This record gives sequence, structure tokens and C-alpha cells, in this order.
Amino acid sequence: MRKAAVIGGGAAGMMTAVLAAGEKTEIHLYEKNEKLGKKLFITGKGRCNVTNDCPTEEFFTNVVTNPKFLYSSAYSFDSAQVQEFFEAAGVRLKVERGNRVFPESDHSSDIIRALETELKRKNVQVHKNTKVKELLFEEDRVKGIRLENGKELFYDDVVVATGGMSYQTTGSDGDGYRFAEEAGLAVTPLRPALVPLETEEAYIRELQGLSLKNVTMTIKNGKKTLFDGFGEMLFTHFGISGPLGLSASSYIGKALEQQPLKGYLNLKPALTEEQLDARILREFEENRNKQFRNVINSLFPAKLLPVMLSLGGIDPYKQVNAVSKAERQHFEELITHFPFTVTGTRGFREAIITQGGVSVKEIRPGTMEAKKKEGLYFVGEVLDLDALTGGFNLQIAWASAHAAAEEIRAKEEQE
Repeated sequence: MRKAAVIGGGAAGMMTAVLAAGEKTEIHLYEKNEKLGKKLFITGKGRCNVTNDCPTEEFFTNVVTNPKFLYSSAYSFDSAQVQEFFEAAGVRLKVERGNRVFPESDHSSDIIRALETELKRKNVQVHKNTKVKELLFEEDRVKGIRLENGKELFYDDVVVATGGMSYQTTGSDGDGYRFAEEAGLAVTPLRPALVPLETEEAYIRELQGLSLKNVTMTIKNGKKTLFDGFGEMLFTHFGISGPLGLSASSYIGKALEQQPLKGYLNLKPALTEEQLDARILREFEENRNKQFRNVINSLFPAKLLPVMLSLGGIDPYKQVNAVSKAERQHFEELITHFPFTVTGTRGFREAIITQGGVSVKEIRPGTMEAKKKEGLYFVGEVLDLDALTGGFNLQIAWASAHAAAEEIRAKEEQE
């Protein structure tokens, strides 16, 4: 009988164990926490955005790092199959805005419970509160693991599903990267991704709590545009968050390590410059004897108005019929290029995922097996793979888990 060990009881680890378990394969799952799925429990603000119900071709456009590596695994276990898996395991699902898939109950615990039930049904032996200290090798193949208490256990296959560096309170502290390096595999630089941005300007902090919808955010490194996105964002006591801020972080992290970056918001992206000018001229014409501050208040949320007046360069008490064309155009420039400076991110403590990890050049894309070490697999966030928000990162976890499990089952069949 073949024996395989899965290190890490998160999304990728549990799914690998469930799918790899067979009549001829004994699976042992090792989790250093007291319970399984700690990070899964808090994903999607506790609702668990299981996957994204988009066509697989569209899935790749939402993968930021190494999308091509995922071609084989993503088509082999796509979003529809993931949904079928959980529905069959007793979880009723629903699809929300942006094709985001959630449990109908809005409870991530339903997803964890379903996986735990499947682990039990498949007779997977789960070892909680058990930390794996290192991997054991015999020349170019894995032969087992050594636990923190020094005990050595021997396995035909070992799957590393230890997660990244984000949400370290859930146990993600980089063990998997160390295992990879000790096995002679390359690990790319690690940085927080899908993480809020810190900004320089005091006026950004004055806007704390204000959420803007249907705006465009652009972040540049000199003349080069690193990020350009449309959607929703949130001002905070330290800078910028919300979907746009989080998405931007995945594209600007590397450049941000070198220097601060300039960012701009277009507060009225639905209007061309000519349409915006016409709209403001119309407001001026209809309220020609009113003060500037009382005319433009209809254009912005109340909390944003003082900042726009402060940055706009027009005396708030000036009558609009006295506002010059140059002043008006300068103010319109502020509306379409509201400026901010990104100085950093909130780090791994607030990052949803980790960018960087075990280099995909070291891994066979169809099976997740290390090229240099037979029987050693890496799945989920420990790999140098990351995507935008919307269920795409969990889809990477499920698909990579499926690929590794299929290979372990195939080896079982060959014996």
C-alpha cells in the first residue's frame, strides 16, 4: 500500500488529501494548528469566496503571476468541477456579483466542514497540533518527514501545502519555502499582495471612511503605468484600501520596494474632458451668482468637498461667474487626476496573499511534482502563483491540489 503525507491543513492541503486518498493509498494530513482550515475560515470576510464562476479562459486574465503555468491544472479541475465537488459534499452554493461563488449560508465553516467530512469518509488520518520540522530524502527522491519531536515517518509521496506568509496568526510562517530551499529548489522573492496601500498625503487620511464607487485608479512609476483599474476604493487612516487598492498592490509591489509611486484617481471616468467641462459650465451658468463652494457641492460626496476646495486653487467664496477658464480647467484636471503618493503597503500582517514562492520552473505544471525530487509536490499559495480577488486564489489552490492528487493516484494504479 502506498503512503503519502500532506503537510498543511488549509484549502490546498485538505483538497489534496481528499482527492488523493484511495483504496491503495493511505493519506496522512499534518496540521500544526489545533484545527483545520484556519485561514479558510476568515477568507471572504468569513463567507469564503470558494471560486469564480467565469469561463476558464477568463480565469487566466485574473492570475497576476505565472498564469501559463496553470493551463493544465486549471482546465483539469475548473470552477464548474469545484462547484460540483462542494455541492456533492452537501454545500449549497450561490453566485454573486462578479461571478463570485459563496456558500448559500454565507458561512466559511460549511466549506471546512464539508472537507473534514470528506477526509473522514476517505479515511484520511489527520494529525492536528503536529508540526513537521523537515523533509527526508534519499538521493533524488523524498522518503518521508521528521516531526518537531524528532520522530521520523516514511512516505512514498510528500505534498507541501503550507501556504504563504500572509495571515501569520493562522500558521502561515514560511515553512514551505524552507522545505523547498532545503530540497535545492529556488524560491522567488516574497512580498505581500492584495494588501492595503500606505500614502503620504495628510488629506488622504482626512477622507478616512469614505468609499468611492465607479472611479478609475492609475499608479505610475515615472512615465510607466503599473496599474490602471476601474471600480471601488476606500480611504483609510493610513491610505487606500478597497478592491482597487488591493488589486493595485499586486502590480506595484516590486517597484514600490525601490521608491514611492505616484497615483491618480479619475473621479468622473464616465465623462470625457469635454463632457466634464460642459457639465461644470452648465452648473456655473445655472448658478452664476452663487459662490464656487455652493455650486460644486453637487459633484462630490460631502466628505470629499473640503479636500477638493483645498487642492483646487479657487477661492471657495468666489462667485462662479468670476472663475476664469484657466482656474476652471485646473479644477477639472484635479477631478480627473486626483493625486496621491503610495509610500508602502501594510505588509504581510494585512495581506490576503503572498506574491512569490517556490519557483514554477522547479515544478511540473501537470502534476505539481518537483522536477529535482521525485515524490515531492507543492500546491497552493506556497507556489509562485497569485491572482486578484474574486475567488481566483482559492481556485488556484483547488486546481493545484487536484493535479498533485491525480498524480499520486496514477502512481497507485501503476503498482
